[in-house]
Amino acid sequence: MSLTVDVTGLPAERLLFAPSPLAELTAMLHVLAEPAHHPALHGWATATLAGLPAELAERLLEADFLWRSSRADFLVPARPAAGLAGELDAVDRLDDEQWAAAALVTTCGSSRLTHRPAGSPLTDPRARARARDLALARGPRQAAFADRLLADPGAVRALVRRLLEDCEQAFFADAWRRVLPGLAADARRKADLLARHGLAEALAAVSPAVTVADDGRGRRRIVIDKLQDNATSATEAGGITFVPTAFGHPHLVAVHARGWQPVVQYPMAEPGVGEALSLAVVQQRLEALAHPLRLRLARTLARGPHTTGELADAWQLSAPEVSRHLAVLRRAGLLTTRRRGRYVLYELDLSASARLGGDLLEAVLR
Repeated sequence: MSLTVDVTGLPAERLLFAPSPLAELTAMLHVLAEPAHHPALHGWATATLAGLPAELAERLLEADFLWRSSRADFLVPARPAAGLAGELDAVDRLDDEQWAAAALVTTCGSSRLTHRPAGSPLTDPRARARARDLALARGPRQAAFADRLLADPGAVRALVRRLLEDCEQAFFADAWRRVLPGLAADARRKADLLARHGLAEALAAVSPAVTVADDGRGRRRIVIDKLQDNATSATEAGGITFVPTAFGHPHLVAVHARGWQPVVQYPMAEPGVGEALSLAVVQQRLEALAHPLRLRLARTLARGPHTTGELADAWQLSAPEVSRHLAVLRRAGLLTTRRRGRYVLYELDLSASARLGGDLLEAVLR
């Protein structure tokens, strides 16, 4: 499962790496709304929430479906500006139907559901009813917010802008000054990799979950490892933007709805944070351990290194049968090996096994 972005024939200058204050602010707002997704930022989230005026905290709660489960597309700009005001001005230039559709569709947790009504919730009764039902399922505050937006989109848009501007004064301006140098340096490094070594090298530095695929017939796609099956075209949209974030891990946010230029917000590499595994590797490891016999072998190998013969004797199996199961575990990256004379010793890779739960959660949250 993945999101693919067609970049066939896209000139290198149409691939942009740049920090975005609006995208970073809404990444922070997501952390405040879902701190369990970001255990490393628990201290920041706790301190920030404690320092918010009660009235601002109440307004954030009311509007949180704009960034809690998924991000409204206009909150991750394709053309980042130097300051928050410039990006909010660009959002203001969107028409009401485009703004409302992007805002309300986040109530279902994904803005890319293929079965949603195609019309605007401001003009199409079916789209309006679906948007309201989904908001109501999220809670009465969200339903009230959706009702206000459907009744008077201009007034709600102004309220959201003021809310984001108040967040800038309350906590974002200081946090942005702190993280901007690192974000700018990261974007420069990626742009330099693109210019010197090409797209594949630049994407490898963005995330192991982002790769480039050539089909041998001239078609080129960026493949983003996410739990979805969707496709879009950066070539038709005129480009693709990559936005680094200091507050995004483990999420990889991708704007790809029809009518929007693709944007990928990726977490900067952090010291002490392991490299993300692809969903395919996580599935391979889970499937390798799902077999009861391989799980027993893993139990023995967790206690120390063993040869194939020792494992066969311990579990009353044939050596070829043990070898077949060891091969599955080894291909999944769950074993380490070393030689002792003419024997090969197998041992469970405890660090890879210990990370499996975290790897699965990270792949699901990506």
